[in-house]
Amino acid sequence: MGSFYHQIFVTLVLLLSIFLPCSLSSTTRRFEFNVKWKNVKRLCNTRPVLTVNGEYPGPTISVHEGDNVEVKVTNRVDMNTTLHWHGIRQLRTGWADGPAYVTQCPIGTGKSYTYRFTVVNQRGTLWWHAHLSWQRSTVNGAFIIYPRMPYPFSVPIQEEIPITFGEWFNSDVMAIEKDMMLTGVGPNASDAYTINGLPGPLYNCSLKDTFIKTVEHGKTYLLRIINAALNDELFFAVADHTLTVVEIDAVYTKPFTTKAIMIAPGQTTNVLLTANQKPDSTGMFVLAARPYLTSIFPFDNSTTIGFLKYKTTKSKETVELPLPPYTLPSNLPALQDTEFATEFANKLRSLGSPQYPCKVPKKVHKQVITTIGLNLQDCPPNKTCKGFRNQRFLASMNNQSFIRPPISILECHYKNLSMANLFSNFPEKPPVPFNYTGVNSLTENMNAEFGSKLVVVPYGTRLEIVLQDTNFLNPENHPIHVHGHNFFIVGCGFGNFDAEKDPLHYNLVDPPERNTVAVPIGGWAAIRIHADNPGVWFIHCHLEEHTTWGLAMGLVVQEGKNPSQCLIPPPDDLPPC
Repeated sequence: MGSFYHQIFVTLVLLLSIFLPCSLSSTTRRFEFNVKWKNVKRLCNTRPVLTVNGEYPGPTISVHEGDNVEVKVTNRVDMNTTLHWHGIRQLRTGWADGPAYVTQCPIGTGKSYTYRFTVVNQRGTLWWHAHLSWQRSTVNGAFIIYPRMPYPFSVPIQEEIPITFGEWFNSDVMAIEKDMMLTGVGPNASDAYTINGLPGPLYNCSLKDTFIKTVEHGKTYLLRIINAALNDELFFAVADHTLTVVEIDAVYTKPFTTKAIMIAPGQTTNVLLTANQKPDSTGMFVLAARPYLTSIFPFDNSTTIGFLKYKTTKSKETVELPLPPYTLPSNLPALQDTEFATEFANKLRSLGSPQYPCKVPKKVHKQVITTIGLNLQDCPPNKTCKGFRNQRFLASMNNQSFIRPPISILECHYKNLSMANLFSNFPEKPPVPFNYTGVNSLTENMNAEFGSKLVVVPYGTRLEIVLQDTNFLNPENHPIHVHGHNFFIVGCGFGNFDAEKDPLHYNLVDPPERNTVAVPIGGWAAIRIHADNPGVWFIHCHLEEHTTWGLAMGLVVQEGKNPSQCLIPPPDDLPPC
């Protein structure tokens, strides 16, 4: 549906909602997802990949704000799986959140589970993905929530264009993860980046696997951009065009123009693009994505490209790619352009309008300061590790490397079950204070502790979490995702967080509201959460290798006094462990 007609539709819906609120609130959107294998060919290499309904990337879910959603997921492969609805608040419906062994046990082979939730006071671009092992490399798709009110920007939109970035591996990604944990080394890099599953002509055998979108001169388009890559932040730009950022993580922003964007794994960004350039004889403009490099570990430093094709007046128009070589956009940032990444992040502001107020907590009840980073761990007895100094790589938060238990933490919490390896004593400050970002990355390294320590807060707690990057092995940009809640990024900077000076410079007026924050390389970010969603919520790095290594923690929000502040009972079809 074109956006012009969509605006008319949502205006009619808004008028109807005044007179028929009950009928609108009962709308239920139902979807059938089948997880199954499919042979997919990329880079002259054919291999079976996990898909939903045989689609790569997976199908787009489109709903409206306020809809009830039911997604019946049937597992038709010989391994467990779960799905996560990334960024959906899941108010009182933590059973539908999806991270394996946190809010549910996995869906077994031949079994089904129906995820049921309501989209409450959210609109924009989110996404869904598998949340077990590295399955999300191919099991992912867009989740679009259309608003009940018109968009807060007045530019007429010709069309909405979903753009999902991913990574293609010629090898089995689950085997890569298994080998990584067996040997203690870093994982193999991907073989290509992709745009909507297509690598583009800079890769071997990929000329026909190129994203091309036809646009009309003078028209404006809404690009719904999702970073579904496993392990890389990405820069994105369109040659000779500027982008206007209007939304991040399904939250409207104060619009600003930019030559490019930086988008971390897990994040979404909506931008407006006006086709206002004079095309050359080919009518093509290159759009490109490549990594923002902050890691010493193996990474794919290549670039995926596609094309914007300006429509001509020809009656029959064939789309043919221009001949190589292809020139990358001059406005695409360089691999290590931390200056651009920082400037871009600093421009993000909540819209803060009367319709969409910025409800940032001005004061907090509790502050948690946690280091995030990598560790060199001693090799277990009777095992051989091939990492640096014959040790193995792991990751941690406040020196705690998270281990998922063999049963759902949410079930343990709801049923008041006790488990020996679940503790509500996650350290609220780093156990050993020192200069986290200024020391030798190896001499100050330490073994992490293993476990499943949780932060527990009463319902309604206004919580501040300061995420402090460390220099252990490598200072790095870490995208930290919080399940079950949005948060406000009230401050960030480089070096060590100063608990006395840095809060004086917090933005408590219009800070960006997100569900995933890219913590600056060698720096810190302070986020504020209104913990008003009862349940157990996963907080973790969205670089999949780091989550596998244990860079994660759990947040328990206790139930409130009223029934509306309590978790609903578990569904009958909740998978058992």
